[in-house]
Amino acid sequence: MNYQTLQPGKSMHAQIVQELGMHIVSGRFKPETKLPAEALLCEEYKVSRPVLREATRVLSAKGLVYSKTRVGTVVRPRVEWHLLDPDVLYWLMQSTPHSEFFRTLAGVRRILEPEIAALAATTATDADIANIEDAYQRMEAAKSPSELLQPDLDFHRAIASATHNDLLAYMCNMLSLPLRESINVTNQRPNTQALSLPRHKAILTAIKNRDALSARHASLVQLDDTRSALDTVMNVLTPL
Repeated sequence: MNYQTLQPGKSMHAQIVQELGMHIVSGRFKPETKLPAEALLCEEYKVSRPVLREATRVLSAKGLVYSKTRVGTVVRPRVEWHLLDPDVLYWLMQSTPHSEFFRTLAGVRRILEPEIAALAATTATDADIANIEDAYQRMEAAKSPSELLQPDLDFHRAIASATHNDLLAYMCNMLSLPLRESINVTNQRPNTQALSLPRHKAILTAIKNRDALSARHASLVQLDDTRSALDTVMNVLTPL
């Protein structure tokens, strides 16, 4: 570990959480293995035991570690990590090759988003549809890829909200960080606005028409376009 790489401006407690969390998620500290001894970590980070213990309590709350009597702090199996925790998601994004992470995200989106769009077509109120349409209109008005980002996120968030299913809306909100990163990448595709807007408009139109089947299909088409955009951009960023 390198104490000097920790970010200035953060408390030592927060910086220790960040660095140990990254080491766990990246695989440097493997599941079912112990973290370095408490005394060694205190010396490494030049902190007291209470500060270190508070940091490990945070990691425990995120499902990354547990304490075992006469053993120490042990890394939990990956299946027990709280992957929707914003910090864990961020560490996962930082420690996983982009192409691999985006494939994982694409699989989740393909399961969730078409069904969310279909459900929204049957549950959306007039106010919900107005919110979705407002986000789409702001996408149309965007004059650059960077201006397109927030209304695109708002578009997907408004559709999730229109389901009136709190659990679905929560799950989508927890995925907003990786979705933001994905859109940042796809927006690097040439002519991204001209290519993506018709797909989003088709989703909006289907929801306005209360057509669940068309909403599901339009969402799948949009996700296929996202995959194509990711492939295009990633091939440029990581040429063979």
